[in-house]
Amino acid sequence: MTYPDPDRRPADRPAPLSQSGAPGFLWALVGVMAAIELALTASDTGLLGGRDLRSLAYLYGAFWQPLVAGTVLPIYSGQAVAMYVTHAFLHGGLLHLAMNAVILLSLGKVIAARIGAFGTLSVFFLSAIAGGTAFGLISSGAGPMIGASGAAFGFFGIWNAWEFSLRRRLQMPLRPVLATAAGLMLANIALFVFLGGGLAWEAHLGGYVMGWLAGLTFARGLPR
Repeated sequence: MTYPDPDRRPADRPAPLSQSGAPGFLWALVGVMAAIELALTASDTGLLGGRDLRSLAYLYGAFWQPLVAGTVLPIYSGQAVAMYVTHAFLHGGLLHLAMNAVILLSLGKVIAARIGAFGTLSVFFLSAIAGGTAFGLISSGAGPMIGASGAAFGFFGIWNAWEFSLRRRLQMPLRPVLATAAGLMLANIALFVFLGGGLAWEAHLGGYVMGWLAGLTFARGLPR
């Protein structure tokens, strides 16, 4: 297949970088999350509409484990399916958003350079879905689960999988990769304790595992 238009490129070619180094599509993705959170923050302070906008957004877009368990009915048709994706675009505040945005942009540009925009977005959405799935299966909490952390941990997963595969193939020490994975686990434990249980570690686990599996699928992204 030919690509007469130079701006059209195969999905597995590097995506065009913005001046910051991150691909434009990643900035657009984070921009959507930022626009939503800014609107919700403005509502919280009374600058935009009523103060119940965040509650409504969570009610309609967060991931609800009771919907998985079947103990409550969905508000709209398809909510029990849509929430596997929509929860990733909602956050608990600007700091929560910023933490996920930094990971998505910094790791995302490395991933996009290897597997392109389509592959990177596939990892994002599949990891978000896997994070929701793990949360729905493991958690028994009735509260909403929000945030792109599952997708962000998917980026960690594919990055670690590539590094693991490369080191094993070149017969290099695997300790740095294992140390990174252990560090992520310890960070989750520390944050879980610090936040009094208010951390969706299940979503992080699901996203990370999906990212690792994606790393095996996109093995062609490894340097030869």
